[in-house]
Amino acid sequence: MDNSESGTGPHRAAAADGSTTPDRQDGAGGVRLASARGRWILLATVLGSSMALLDSTVVNVALPRIGRDLGADLAVLQWTVNAYLLTLAGLILVGGALGDRYGRRRIFVLGVVWFALGSLLCGLAPNAGVLIAARALQGIGGALLTPGSLALIQGSLHPADRARAVGLWSGFGGVGAAVGPFLGGWLVDGPGWRWVFLLNVPVAALCVPVALRHVPESRDPRAHGHFDVLGAVLAAAALALVTYALIEARSGSALVVGAAVAGVALAVAFVVLERRRADPMVPPGMFASRQFTAVNLVTLCVYAAFGGFFFLAVLQLQVAAGYSALAAGAALLPTTALMLLLSARSGELAQRIGPRIPLTAGPLLCAAGMLLMLRVGPGASYARDVLPALLVLGAGMVTLVAPLTATVLASVDPGRAGLASGINNAAARAAGLLAVAALPLLSGMGPGAYRSAVQFDAAFGRAMTWCAGVLVVGALVAWATVRTPAPGAARPQCRTQCAVSAPPLEPPRAAERPDSPA
Repeated sequence: MDNSESGTGPHRAAAADGSTTPDRQDGAGGVRLASARGRWILLATVLGSSMALLDSTVVNVALPRIGRDLGADLAVLQWTVNAYLLTLAGLILVGGALGDRYGRRRIFVLGVVWFALGSLLCGLAPNAGVLIAARALQGIGGALLTPGSLALIQGSLHPADRARAVGLWSGFGGVGAAVGPFLGGWLVDGPGWRWVFLLNVPVAALCVPVALRHVPESRDPRAHGHFDVLGAVLAAAALALVTYALIEARSGSALVVGAAVAGVALAVAFVVLERRRADPMVPPGMFASRQFTAVNLVTLCVYAAFGGFFFLAVLQLQVAAGYSALAAGAALLPTTALMLLLSARSGELAQRIGPRIPLTAGPLLCAAGMLLMLRVGPGASYARDVLPALLVLGAGMVTLVAPLTATVLASVDPGRAGLASGINNAAARAAGLLAVAALPLLSGMGPGAYRSAVQFDAAFGRAMTWCAGVLVVGALVAWATVRTPAPGAARPQCRTQCAVSAPPLEPPRAAERPDSPA
């Protein structure tokens, strides 16, 4: 370990608050990407973010096998997805704030370790209850490590190298997202579904020592110790209760009705609290921007449909079409591959023509792709039935995802771009959470529907119609409300965008903050 890493050499100087701040070349904010240390920093961030990114793409492929092995009904499969999304969506903004206050490397490493322990518990889970609890723990780890991944690049690397580093980070992430379903299917058909989770443990074992040895600590000197913990608890509790009510609605019990009422009441209490707090988790003033509000409404529609689609499509391919887990995972590759190859060009096109047309045409293309999925059922041909639907869906995702992120960032003051991105990301995850809970109810899927090809195929068709309808609503909202941002507005740093569960997070950029220290 060199002197700058140990904190004892000439590269560190005492700050006014007694902490140490590195110089521009060796410490936080000054490491060059071309140096050995710069490459280690990039590796640590890619490894950490890949754990959470792969989890969002590989677990769905394993759901039918998990259900069979644990003797579980459809509600357990819904909670296997939603327990993770619930804690992740509820705490992701808090995770970013903790990193700014207590150290981005410290919180990132804590998140990686937490995520790995949750993954280990998932892989060893003896029953459905333990698996669901472990998935919730995974989500907490994801909320700690996900914001920290890009924040480490921002806080560690030299300003001249950050754009290239973010490009490499997003490119590697895109490759990971593309191979995720294939890898998940191979694991499920080979070593077993438990390895979908256990695979995270060796990745974390590599990531943690790399981060501790090579990544300098950084924090926001203006961050304070006040966190909107009550707001985070209220938001997570409201989502949990509403999700429970939707998943268990078929029982019609008093407990379900009470959960629904309590969930709505807590959601109202969250809004009231955020309006009154001096330092809210979600500042209400952000929504004074009509554009920001409109794009978040589009986000809710789009990612609700995506969440429902990717939850049900792999089940449809395995249950109704008779695909193996590997074949079902590989079947979804075209959508992510299109995003990996074309999202940067889509963002450039939107900059030239404005976001209104892409944010209208994209959801409509996605709706058409989901309606084409109605052709996928028993005896379906991949080339004739599955591939055309996925290509149209992928074209729609390419068209809308990059412009959506850019428009969110451009709709607020540049100094709040990171917060705007976090709110948008959390909204997308909450939309996916609610869609996974509501779609089986809306489409009439019974608890054992995924065990019957005929029953599941009929319900899947109704679910795709619901998803297409939600996308059309999103397109109408975009056409009616989205306008071209003003010149000089903030733009995304992540040019390659392959996330199917949420838009990419964009960290705040010091150069955009008028009050940033020199």
